[in-house]
Amino acid sequence: MQKIKKILIKIKEKTFKIGGYVFVVLVLGLVSYSSFLIILNEPSDIANEPSDDKSGGFEDCNVAGINLHGGLMTYIPQHAEGDTDFDYDVSASEDIMWMIDQANEDPNIKAIILEVDSGGGSGVAGEEISNAVENSEKPVVAFIRDIGLSASYWAISGVDKIFASKNSDIGSIGVTMSYLDNVVRNKKEGYTYEQLSSGKYKDSGNPDKPLNDEERAIFLRDVNIMHQNFIEAVSKNRKIPIKKVREFSDGSTVMGEQAIELGLIDQIGGINEVEKYIEGQIGEKPEICWQ
Repeated sequence: MQKIKKILIKIKEKTFKIGGYVFVVLVLGLVSYSSFLIILNEPSDIANEPSDDKSGGFEDCNVAGINLHGGLMTYIPQHAEGDTDFDYDVSASEDIMWMIDQANEDPNIKAIILEVDSGGGSGVAGEEISNAVENSEKPVVAFIRDIGLSASYWAISGVDKIFASKNSDIGSIGVTMSYLDNVVRNKKEGYTYEQLSSGKYKDSGNPDKPLNDEERAIFLRDVNIMHQNFIEAVSKNRKIPIKKVREFSDGSTVMGEQAIELGLIDQIGGINEVEKYIEGQIGEKPEICWQ
């Protein structure tokens, strides 16, 4: 239990759960986090908790600033005591959607900023935020600081304008389910895997048993389905022909200037450029409340 936990925290990456077992993902990608509860059996604290104040916390400002930092999850479970299993930043799509909704309901808010510094995470979380952005009644602008990759890029792909530094790392349109195989190590240490499952594929992906060809085909099928969904979302949101998106959707990343050439972002710039753009859109000086 503790050994697995240390591996997950050390690589600071993501996990993917299929058939009740966990894939430790070695490359940031579009993956599910629900397996943390199964493997660790301990919920975590939250990074971006919605306030109990139903005003949304946007008093005395006309722009809502929302952070999308760290690993992206659909939700962040927590103990009643509030302690955490994470030693790095995480963001939850349910929190970000809540803040977008609050900003839309607040008559004082004229625009929304999403500040992104995330290597990705759950594909579902990225899709949920993307849908919330698309349905926003107010303009949404995103700016990428250090990294805006994978699920976090999916999340912001539909905003009205994306800014990034010329040194930002952007894109990584790909999916991974890679994991560590423990079979050889267990054999050396004298451990034997006892298979007790009711379905042919129920224990597929268990790192303590070999992955057979049929199981591999099923997992790759799902990887390819999610990859296609990602490509279609970027094509639609960024208005790039799907054929062109498919050409550079190999999981690699690009920096700011190349991201402009590919159509992944709109302009080189940071918060100052974002504020100037928003001022032109809303006709007044931006006063940002960060959540």
